[in-house]
Amino acid sequence: MAGKQQERVNVEGHELTLTNLGKIIYPDTGTTKAEVLEYYAAVAPFLIPAAANRPVTRKRWVNGVGTAENPGQVFFQKNLEDSAPKWIPRAAIQHSDHTNVYPMVNNLATLTWMAQIASLEIHVPQWQVDPSGKPLRPDRFVLDLDPGPGAGLPECVEVAKLARSILQDMGMDPVPVTSGSKGIHLYTGLDGTLKSDQVSAFAKELARALESDHPELVVSDMKKSLRHGKVLVDWSQNSGNKTTIVPYSLRGKARPTVAAPRTWRELASASLEHLDYLAVMKRVKTGKDHFAPISERHLPPHGEDEKDDGGAPRERVVTVENRLAKYVGMRDPDKTPEPFPSSSSAVSSGTSGRSSSDQPKPGDPPPPGGIFVIQEHHARRYHLDLRLEHNGVLASWALPRGVPETPDRNNLAVHTEDHPMEYASFAGIIPKGEYGAGTMTIWDRGEYTCEKWRDGKEVIATLTGEPGGGLGGTKRFALINTGQNWLIHLMKEQPGGRHGGPSAGKAVAPKPEPAQPSPSEPVVPQPMPNYTPMLATSGTTADLRGDDWLYELKWDGIRAIITGTEGKIRLMSRNGNDLTATYPELTDRACWPDGDFVADGEIVALGKGSRPDFGRLQLRMNLVKTADIERARASVPVQLMLFDLLYDDGADLSGLPFRERREKLSGFAERLRKGCPMHLSAVLDHDVEDLMTSAGELGLEGVMAKKADARYVIGRRSRSWIKLKLEQSQEVVVGGWRPGAGARGGTFGALLLGIPDGDKLHYVGRVGTGFKDWQLRDVMEHLEPRVVGESPFADIPREDAAGATWVTPELVAEVTFGEWTGPGRLRHPVWRGWRPDKSPDDVSQPN
Repeated sequence: MAGKQQERVNVEGHELTLTNLGKIIYPDTGTTKAEVLEYYAAVAPFLIPAAANRPVTRKRWVNGVGTAENPGQVFFQKNLEDSAPKWIPRAAIQHSDHTNVYPMVNNLATLTWMAQIASLEIHVPQWQVDPSGKPLRPDRFVLDLDPGPGAGLPECVEVAKLARSILQDMGMDPVPVTSGSKGIHLYTGLDGTLKSDQVSAFAKELARALESDHPELVVSDMKKSLRHGKVLVDWSQNSGNKTTIVPYSLRGKARPTVAAPRTWRELASASLEHLDYLAVMKRVKTGKDHFAPISERHLPPHGEDEKDDGGAPRERVVTVENRLAKYVGMRDPDKTPEPFPSSSSAVSSGTSGRSSSDQPKPGDPPPPGGIFVIQEHHARRYHLDLRLEHNGVLASWALPRGVPETPDRNNLAVHTEDHPMEYASFAGIIPKGEYGAGTMTIWDRGEYTCEKWRDGKEVIATLTGEPGGGLGGTKRFALINTGQNWLIHLMKEQPGGRHGGPSAGKAVAPKPEPAQPSPSEPVVPQPMPNYTPMLATSGTTADLRGDDWLYELKWDGIRAIITGTEGKIRLMSRNGNDLTATYPELTDRACWPDGDFVADGEIVALGKGSRPDFGRLQLRMNLVKTADIERARASVPVQLMLFDLLYDDGADLSGLPFRERREKLSGFAERLRKGCPMHLSAVLDHDVEDLMTSAGELGLEGVMAKKADARYVIGRRSRSWIKLKLEQSQEVVVGGWRPGAGARGGTFGALLLGIPDGDKLHYVGRVGTGFKDWQLRDVMEHLEPRVVGESPFADIPREDAAGATWVTPELVAEVTFGEWTGPGRLRHPVWRGWRPDKSPDDVSQPN
């Protein structure tokens, strides 16, 4: 395409003429229209789910974006032009005094058409429309973190982390997107039960709370005069009338940057920057979509009703054959071991004995039920598949978040194609390249009774699983079609008068048993699945009551999945980046046991006192050139701490309890070659409080607590692993304060902290959080009598000293904090209180 000026193409059955392919769209980089089209084709599988069924507002640069000094003219477009192809999906949205017809990016053909007419930026609201074009309630919540003058991405990252902490406490797990402009967008998914004004009100309160707790860093008011050196938390984009640039969209800046979904590990990097289109194209080749937890909630693109020759809707006769047509059409019996319906199965309904012709009629009693199966599917994304026998087939739903454990929270259920009855006993490997590729095992199965079945609308059923199965006995569920998607709900009233939730029986966490061959069958080695790391949840020792937990020290490094095959060791990071070349001391095949294996561990660099030092480890990160890697390797050697074994000797171990995996890992570690930098992370048999104390004395991050009977949940966060992080504390001397604003007007915004160093203070940072209202005046009463005209600090940065009031350095206080940064600053300090029992001579920085 790049060598032509015009080309006629067929995209998903639609003819398009692509013109002026050599036209320069981004002069500063020489990026052409052909390259823009190539980019959008590459990211389409990721952008379309993020934009589907949302009315699009476009920003067009028909003559190119220009340069930073001389920007090109931009056109905003909402209404779909009359010349647009008729096949483009569209939605007519009624505004207060007019109606706009918006395009929707539901397919590659539409995305290609937009790129052809230089619609570089694609903006969408936080809500979708239903098939009739009616706006639904928002399914996304977004905060736009916009740095003011004197602030940038590092400050946005700090605010993103603070917001994340609050949202996680509310059961929400946000996804960051570097906007490609200045700041960061922080997204989280919603269940579609709130109106836009309710979401906006929540966002506004969250922004104000952040501003109140961190007035030196956050502002929630749009006034530009208030934003210098701070980050605006723009909550307004949750309004039903506002739009936000869709993830993976290009930006109309001087450089072709992208609104790029990122990982939290990336945000922790000191070298974080906005990504351009080439970097994003390289990322999507890995197949990983970091925005998937948000975009997987989208509706499938709207289709058209089948009509007869006269234009009226055609009545569809439902038979087993046509209910399974989609299933059969998506699979090749010569390539996948999945069962295919036989001619006999198309006539009978399987084990229930009901005929497929026995279709329910109005007024009929609810169907009696039948068999069910819940299968664990390690596909591109881990999920459970729920299948209920109904009219001769297995009606199927994918459960990305598993089965709900409590009636208080519903889980997404994605309605999928019907499966044949034979699928109820299927467990095996679906080959790579085939639909649903990955490992399928039985999580639980049994029989169910049905209270209500309204096709396409609602199912209420009571499922009785097998002894030791994942359900933990008998559970009553409802499947509900909200019009936007399906939800699965654990009913409050359970069989036998019990209430739903963990107290109703065994906790409903995915915990499969791998399918076992019968004694007469040969044991067939399992192909190696594609593993992504299981993620832990932050918690406290209070979260550990009532379970059998095993403990390890928490290593402050980089997570790695280690894959060993014949002749090669490969290291993959948590976010899917290949680390193999970066850490050559860990990839010597002779150091590792023979045979194929997959292990999980942490790469660490040891510092003073042989403690993991993340700052030192950063010297080994992001190196590409061999010479640079070898020099860094000589000065900063790394170690690998192994803590899990997922595959070994032809067997997938992820379904085994953690205790059994650890036993197998111990045997595996004994086969490591002596002298190599790989070590077994020990399981510690001690009281957890004692361990936390020991970890603190050793200067470690904390302790990892893991349920002894928990399976390895691939690619998902789980409460079966709890991070117990230590809070560090430090005594400091107060040397001044910065003025407060807003609710703190008349008091202070932050206190300036130091540690005595000769006759001056070494500046260690400022604290603006942790104060109760009454403490604000108490602090001022302590400080105002001690005001002096000269700074007591030897090295306070100019930006922190601006507007400060200085005090005699004689008052000692205590703060908690996250860690010491490179220049000897406290990271995220939080006020604990005065220490009248201490003098400045007692205060020192730990070695």
